[in-house]
Order: sequence, then C-alpha cells, then structure tokens
Amino acid sequence: MGSELNLHTTESSIASRTWIGSIFSFMWNWTGGWFSWTRQSDEMLRNIEKKILSCLKTVYKRFYVDIGSVVGQSDKIWTISLNDESSKTPLVLLHGMGAGLALWCPNLDALAATRPVYAIDVLGFGRSSRPKFSDDAEKAETQWVESVEEWRREVHLGEIILLGHSLGGYIATAYAMKYPERVRHLILADPWGFTEKPSNVYEKYQVPFWVRAVATAVQPFNPLWAVRAAGPAGKWLVSKTRPDISRKYVKYIKDAETVIPEYIYQCNSQTPSGESAFHTLMHGFGWAKNPMVKRLDKLDPELPITVLYGSRSWVDNTTGQLLCEHRQTSKTYVQVINGAGHHVYLDKPELFNKYVLEACSRADERKPASNTELVPVTNVEQNTDIANS
Repeated sequence: MGSELNLHTTESSIASRTWIGSIFSFMWNWTGGWFSWTRQSDEMLRNIEKKILSCLKTVYKRFYVDIGSVVGQSDKIWTISLNDESSKTPLVLLHGMGAGLALWCPNLDALAATRPVYAIDVLGFGRSSRPKFSDDAEKAETQWVESVEEWRREVHLGEIILLGHSLGGYIATAYAMKYPERVRHLILADPWGFTEKPSNVYEKYQVPFWVRAVATAVQPFNPLWAVRAAGPAGKWLVSKTRPDISRKYVKYIKDAETVIPEYIYQCNSQTPSGESAFHTLMHGFGWAKNPMVKRLDKLDPELPITVLYGSRSWVDNTTGQLLCEHRQTSKTYVQVINGAGHHVYLDKPELFNKYVLEACSRADERKPASNTELVPVTNVEQNTDIANS
C-alpha cells in the first residue's frame, strides 16, 4: 500500500512539472519571451531607484565598476558610495536574494555618518550585469566571491567591514574564508545557508501534503518565476504578496506602497541571472547544498564576527550558536532583535543600525586602518541636489 502511494506521488509530481512546463512553453512562444511579456527596462529601474534614494540626506555617488570577465565577458557591478572621503574602514553591504541596493535606504544615512559606506547590486541582481553562472553550486559560489574581490580591487579598497543579509551573508562568509586578510569584521544579518537541511523537514515543520505537492511541482523553477510569469501584473503580485514590506518604507519614501513593489518588480523581471545561481546553490529554498556549518573551520579564528537576526525570522536562527560552538576561542557577537523578521534591517532599522555601528567601532579598535588611497572611478553620478535627485 505504501509503495503504491509513493508511486502515485511521484507520478503526480512528474505530471505537475510537465503540465506547468507546457504552460510556460506556450506563454514563451506566444509572447516572444519574457522581454516582450514583462514591462521592464534598465532605465525604468534606474529611475525608480533614484526616486527611492532621494530620501537620503547624505550626498552619494552612483557608478558602475567594471570587474572584467569574472563570469561573463565584461561584468559590471552597480555601486553607490557615501562619505567615501572618510579615512575609516569602509563598510560594504551585500543584499539578499531578489533585492537591490536601494532597499538599504533606511540604514544608509546612519551607517555613513562616521565612515565610508558602499552598497552594491550583487552580480546577477538589480542594475549589475546578469551573466550566466555555473550550474555547479561550488563554482557558482566561487564566481560570486571573485566578483566581490574584483570589485574591491577596482574600487581600490584595502581592508573592509563586510555586511551581508540573507544570501549576501552566505556570499560574505564565503568571501571571508577565501580572503581573510581583506575582512576586518564580518557582520551577518539573518544569514542564509548555514545549517543543514533536516532529513525530516516536512515532519519537523508539520507541512501539509498539498504544500509538499506544490513545492515538488515548482522545484525545477527559479524562486521568483511567478513574478515574471505574471508579466505586466508582476508589480501587483509583489504588492499583494508582501504588502508589509512596502508599508515599512512609508516613513522614508513618498508613495512607498507603489514605488517599492515597482522597484522589486523591476529588479526581478529581467533575466534571472543571480536568481538562477541561487537556485543552483539551494537545497530546498531554506538551505544550501554546501552549508557553512560544514566548513566553519575555514574562517580565520582572528576574525571577529557579529550575527544579527530577527526573533520572528523564518531563517534558522542557530547560526550564532553554531559559530560560537565552532569558534570557542574567537570573538563572536550574537544579537537577537526582538520583533524583527527576516528583513531585520527594515523591521527594526534603528536597532539594526545601532548594532552595526557598534560592530564597526569594534573593528576600528582592532588595528589601524590600512586602506589603499582611493582613486577616481569613471561613470560616476553624484547626488548633489538631494531634494531633486
């Protein structure tokens, strides 16, 4: 009886995938591809990003950094910098999956008050290049690490304080493992990809059978495929799926409830380059094929690490505990932010900024800065008229 049930489940899963695949094939052929179906362009993304960043009080610069052929033929990383004339160790921000640098807007003024801050669109996301990453998880991870390193070299930074949220935390940790001499302090904000996937995940989290069936059916697709499948209705889908995110930007951005969904839609309606790489890395949405817990010994024991996570986050919050257990003689600071979810930088921005600044201060005390003198970067857009930018 059990064998019949398993066979039936497998056949249903295959049938579901085939059915969904047929629909997508029809939609692609009928519309001529995503680019004719979705309403997106780099100019639209540029304009909506500028509208979001207009809330900043700090003068900032926007520019592309050419990192060469790390993944594609000529990859470029979209960057903003604030207070880059400060002599203190720069803070570099790596966003999570499906996000973009503009979503840091509640944090940038506070973080840049005393030091240089750089926020980038991670390669494959936002306005950065969207090359085709390797289909091998280890190689895709390496490509992301090398993209960050080439970016750092081109911007002429020495040591940095590296902060990553979610997927950005995974990339930041992998970077710190390979280039420990470049990272003075590692800050992980609700990082993804640290723990192993439980063997009994469905039973552990009491997942209903119908949810399991849907999860199996959509497993071959990228996480945000529905946004592109919705075409012109993608923005509406974003606003209805996560209205809470847009509402949290209301105090910073005029018309946030339409601007933020538009920004997220524009970030994710283009070629899903970074999203596909994330799909390559993941073992089920919440876990990585090569979780960090298996290689924490590769982290420099002298590297201080700060872990910030929300008490209500869906991400496994044992990362801080794992780091403390594996690095008993190293400095690891763990802070739970009560009332915050996975988007800890947005849910409780004042507390988040406070803890990040404390980590930066610890980094300043560790040893004198040894940053290379900055040189001009071409194609810079400087925000000199804050009110009209």
